[in-house]
Amino acid sequence: MSSAQLQPDANLTNHDLAPVGIDQRTWSTWSIAALWISMAACVPTYMLASSLIEVGMNWWQAILTVFLGNAIVVVPMIMNAHAGTKYGIPFPVFCRASFGVLGANIPALMRAVVACGWFGIQTWIGGDAIFRICGVFFPTLLDPAAATMLGISAAQFSCFMLFWAIHIVIICKGIDSIRLLLQFKAPLLIALGLLLLAWAYRAAGGFGPMLSAPSAFDTGGSKSGQFWAFFVPALTGMVGFWATLSLNIPDFSRYAKSQRAQMFGQAIGLPLTMALYSFIGVAVTSATAVIYGHAMWDPVTVLTQFTNPALLIIAMFALCLATLATNLAANVVSPANDFSNLAPKLISFRTGGVLTGIIGILMMPWKLIADPTGYIFVWLVGYSALLGPIGGILICDYFVIRRRVLDLPDLYRMHGRYRYHSGFSYAAIAALLIGIAPNVPGFLVAIKVVSTESVGPFWSELYHYAWFVGFALSFAAYFLLRSIAATHPQPRTSP
Repeated sequence: MSSAQLQPDANLTNHDLAPVGIDQRTWSTWSIAALWISMAACVPTYMLASSLIEVGMNWWQAILTVFLGNAIVVVPMIMNAHAGTKYGIPFPVFCRASFGVLGANIPALMRAVVACGWFGIQTWIGGDAIFRICGVFFPTLLDPAAATMLGISAAQFSCFMLFWAIHIVIICKGIDSIRLLLQFKAPLLIALGLLLLAWAYRAAGGFGPMLSAPSAFDTGGSKSGQFWAFFVPALTGMVGFWATLSLNIPDFSRYAKSQRAQMFGQAIGLPLTMALYSFIGVAVTSATAVIYGHAMWDPVTVLTQFTNPALLIIAMFALCLATLATNLAANVVSPANDFSNLAPKLISFRTGGVLTGIIGILMMPWKLIADPTGYIFVWLVGYSALLGPIGGILICDYFVIRRRVLDLPDLYRMHGRYRYHSGFSYAAIAALLIGIAPNVPGFLVAIKVVSTESVGPFWSELYHYAWFVGFALSFAAYFLLRSIAATHPQPRTSP
């Protein structure tokens, strides 16, 4: 069904938000799987597992944690993708059914802000690679005594901004240029990872020394008896890693040929790729502990140990290119659509992409990944406390309340069945707040604003389950509030 046939309100749609026609839904199972392979094979995935090694897990504990987290998150991801495939709608339009045609901006902007943070992190990683390349030719740039501003030197910030500017140029060329980059990205970064693995195998004397390091949680270890206390928040962090895409997956699944294609494509592409690429990160990080006496969880730091300048430059260039492609696909498409949904007549995909870039700078990404503990327990777990409740509401509304039936024309009408109260669904907003509230005290403890004693150990511990708690509470609260509030009747026919 075309946008003309929908007769939408002009302030609720534009070219990027209109439903995709049947003739444009061409992505097969392998297309969806390739998309996930391309996005999952990235530097943050490498850092995800290797950071677990640095804080005490052994190799199989880290890989198992990553795999379990992704096996869990792929379930809501497949469920949220259903509406995108069935109706051809992007994430912010999907949110209108539960939050209202205007209230949809609340979850869309929450998702967008998280994407901006990830955009900044990926841009910082690529900029840091450029900085290390420059340091090969101008060693004084790497002087630790160099003047700093906001925790980084002027040279580091300049390289960060250079990589940022490359992103903006490609964004302005449109989404087709992003798809083209993705075709080259996946094999490039996988090849780089396998080369790193081969180097680590040789330098460490085989896989034995690399993977024989005991867990710090074993009896006699420095963290003996503390495994479960660490495992639960770590698992929550692994779920949180792709909690972003588990919401806005309709932005991609709207192009799928069928539900079977999106379901099997995601099930094949996500958990296995995450496990494989995280194993590379774990193995190489374990090897650095053998080779250098301490674990290096950042692949950029590992690459700087290469003494051949030509090899270093080639490796860093490959990392930059692969990071660029992942960043544009995973962290620009969604927030660009989300910002566009805020004011469709004024904000296009390109304008939304530029806004994403600007906010990404302001979030100072170098601080978000400054250490593995903050990366997992503050960043990943923290934003999962926001996104879990949104996922609970969307799934409850679509699968339980509406039984997978939406009124497609009314999603684009200000005075349709999804208007609720002047465009806002009080039930969804209340359920969202109910899901977020219990995790706020623990988050404040995590960022060291308050002490554990001041909020109590229960609330501090509850934060470790942030995504699960938020999802379950908001799901239940939304169902209860919708049941009490005499919801809008189900659409009479499926479009």
